[in-house]
Amino acid sequence: MHCRAYFLLERDIQELKENNFKGITAFPVSEDLMEWGADIEGLQNTFWHGLFFQLTIKFTSQYNFVPPVVKFITIPFHPNVDQNTGRVCIDFLDDPEKWNTNYTLSSILLTLQVMLSNPVLENPVNLEAARMLIKDESLYKQIVLRLFSQPIQLRENSLEFPKDPDKLTRSIKAVSFNDYYKTWSGIATSKATEHYRSSCMLLLWLGWLEKVEGFPKPIIQLKEISSAQLQLKILLIHKLKWIVS
Repeated sequence: MHCRAYFLLERDIQELKENNFKGITAFPVSEDLMEWGADIEGLQNTFWHGLFFQLTIKFTSQYNFVPPVVKFITIPFHPNVDQNTGRVCIDFLDDPEKWNTNYTLSSILLTLQVMLSNPVLENPVNLEAARMLIKDESLYKQIVLRLFSQPIQLRENSLEFPKDPDKLTRSIKAVSFNDYYKTWSGIATSKATEHYRSSCMLLLWLGWLEKVEGFPKPIIQLKEISSAQLQLKILLIHKLKWIVS
């Protein structure tokens, strides 16, 4: 079983080398290929372009019958990323029943790259990010850019990737809710009081605004796509790249 997973991951390495996907770098950090590091840049023509996010991908000997565990080290302020653990919340990664054995490491990384600028707003794991994106996309954009466009700081427990000039390496700290709060209160036209410093209180406050000020329930168009649609989009992109190559 382990030999099968190793063989498939060697295939994934070759696929990444042959396609050289723009804005995606990935490489094994363990000899058995079960643990990988990756670096993703946001898609061109989106405000995520130029922002880089570091991830870890952990496989098991059951790959590719089950999905790997994928976590952001650089945790984006994003509806589909747990702000505390960095875990990516996409149904085919969370539920083995929705995993498809046709998926590869390239499929996963392409999905994550698209997910940054196309969040799935059904059952978001980061409620603060989802509510802010729905109510004020401009403010959400400012916060993301303010948080992740600044110089990267070294964190003692950050993952050390191989020192290879052909591989993009970074040491990045996770961004806590307090950092989100500081950035948000620095950008917002009205300052938040200490009463709203917790994520729960901020969420309650946003709900209160909706009632008192009569905020309309927004109609999500391009931003609100289902996980199934996102998977289909990625598979079509992946297939097209394969045909062209």
